[in-house]
Amino acid sequence: MSTVEAAGQSTQETAAAERYYLASQWQLVWWKFRKHKMALVAGIVLGVMYFIAAFCEFLSPYLPGTRFPEYLYAPPQRVRLLASGEAFGPHVYGLVRGRDPETFRRTFTVDTEQRFDVRFFVRAEEYRLWGLFKSNIHLFGSDEGPVMLFGADRLGRDVFTRILYGARISLSVGLVGIFFTFVFGMVLGGLSGYLGGVVDTIIQRLVDLLISIPTIPLWMALAAALPRDWPPVRIYFGIVIIFSMIGWTGLARVIRGKLLALREEDFVMAGRIAGAKQGAIIAKHLLPSFASYIIVSLTLAIPQTILGETALSFLGLGLQPPVVSWGVLLQDAQNVQAIAHYGWLLIPCLFVIVTVLMFNFLGDGLRDAADPYTR
Repeated sequence: MSTVEAAGQSTQETAAAERYYLASQWQLVWWKFRKHKMALVAGIVLGVMYFIAAFCEFLSPYLPGTRFPEYLYAPPQRVRLLASGEAFGPHVYGLVRGRDPETFRRTFTVDTEQRFDVRFFVRAEEYRLWGLFKSNIHLFGSDEGPVMLFGADRLGRDVFTRILYGARISLSVGLVGIFFTFVFGMVLGGLSGYLGGVVDTIIQRLVDLLISIPTIPLWMALAAALPRDWPPVRIYFGIVIIFSMIGWTGLARVIRGKLLALREEDFVMAGRIAGAKQGAIIAKHLLPSFASYIIVSLTLAIPQTILGETALSFLGLGLQPPVVSWGVLLQDAQNVQAIAHYGWLLIPCLFVIVTVLMFNFLGDGLRDAADPYTR
């Protein structure tokens, strides 16, 4: 290596080192997070899923309650680009209903004579985007007949449409629930760790009590206590609050441990001497010092809330029709016959699995980036 090349390389290393040591805490966290490829992919996938949940009315070809009586338990339709060997464009073939002469089970066969062209930005059923803006434009659809990418359920409703609508409820449960978990965990954990004494003892015994109770039976008992005549929106928030009442314990324990380690530090004593109130010391000085760990804990708690809502709704103790969530959709796949003959009813389960995996990958990346000074 020549002297000029060595000098240039040394200059680049020096500039990189200066950039590293002069960067802020959040810049270091972002640089290290970018190195976690799975976390980046998970962030993109979750962004797409939340985009779908936000615009499900536009992205779905039908409304969630639209029925096609001739397509009860119809299998998924394949989107084809060729018709009779010639370039034609996206289309699906119609289905002809029949019955098996031996088992008397309903069957469907593809009818190539019925060709339904798939068009984009079609005008169909009217809806209100976010309950505010009236429109009838859907991303895709067909004027000739139904297009069911994921098949139909027992009432002839499009499973693809209902999965998109269900994403709004199932994904928002995690975010709304984590907000309440964040509030309970921060307040109770902060008081327990900073004040200590009797307050710490009472809060920690409450945490021990909640942790010792089996989670599923406790969820079932609290969900069953909700009045059945409540409107869907009230039941939704009731379920969210139930998850938050149980899920805050882990976060509170983490915050308590951090505050016990930091409350005697010099910057805390300086705040006390300066006359700062205890709430201000906790909120402005202690909590920001380990904010990255709080973010990681919250990220890993979101999939637990989603799984809890799915489990309760699947068992019939959570959200109920006409509310559409992934757990409600899985109620149709509770018996062996449905799983054996109508496997597409389990497709919502795949969305639950992907969502939970993506949140776990994202949490792993945030956990690694939370300590940017480790190599």
